[in-house]
Amino acid sequence: MNLRQVDLNLLVYLQVLLEERSVSAAANRLALTQSAMSNALKRLRDLFCDPLLVRSGSTMMCTEKALALKPQLEQFLNVAQAITTQEHEFTPTTVSHTFRIMANEFLVASLLVPFIRDVVSRYPGIKIDLIHPSDVTLSELEHGQVDIAIDRFTRMPASFHQSTLWRDNYCCLADAQHRIHTHLDIDTYLEAAHIWLNRSGFGPEPVIKNREPQKLGWVDQALAQQGHRRNIAVYARHHSLIADLCTQSTLIATLPKRLAEHIVGSTRAPLAISAVPFPIVPISVSMLWSPLMHHSPAHSWLRKQLQTFV
Repeated sequence: MNLRQVDLNLLVYLQVLLEERSVSAAANRLALTQSAMSNALKRLRDLFCDPLLVRSGSTMMCTEKALALKPQLEQFLNVAQAITTQEHEFTPTTVSHTFRIMANEFLVASLLVPFIRDVVSRYPGIKIDLIHPSDVTLSELEHGQVDIAIDRFTRMPASFHQSTLWRDNYCCLADAQHRIHTHLDIDTYLEAAHIWLNRSGFGPEPVIKNREPQKLGWVDQALAQQGHRRNIAVYARHHSLIADLCTQSTLIATLPKRLAEHIVGSTRAPLAISAVPFPIVPISVSMLWSPLMHHSPAHSWLRKQLQTFV
């Protein structure tokens, strides 16, 4: 028997016919006319080469073939029902679920810590697995092994989904006594020693061998477009070091303003923020996820929750 040639609706009709053992009762139950149900029974008899239901006095009885089909039919239709039924809505108050989120330490502190506090207090079954960008590959995100990556992204696969969380301008963070705060110009900026922060992205970062500006990120690319190059004295990979490096030193960190404000607010160190004395395009912080996760009710809930904490 070629399954492509079978009207699978007939199997639904057969299940009801075997339960009701009456063409008229089955027709009423399925909201069909009696003639339509009689025609369906005829087609079923042809399909299985068996009468399936035979009249015995005033009732209809199942044939041996029909009795053998009944449990198989029930199992088949239960599977079909499960396949075609849409997944239930995600209910965070009752489920046990772990979300894996990739973010750097600044994004964890400024965005995810408040989010996690709220989630843990309200939904005991929800767990959050925080992963550093250096521990994640693009392939893991693509295959749904990581739910969401939060960072600044360029050149991501077109199939990925992306949503902007916020946009931010750059600023200069330095000791409060630094000359940049009173002489805010490009010459003062270029004369100073600078801190370079790690680039965004996935996987471990190779040792910096080629220190050409176009290889170093947004700040150095923007300076190169103006014909400038800054004096980078420290190559840093951790935002938590910035406050200690800048305090009572001549170092300048050029950072997104939200990150600079977070650093200033998290320390008692005498730090101050000034504008950047050259044109630079604002950055966008986004969350990125695989198309495999896009229609998951749990994942949809996670994305909506994160948006409320921006």
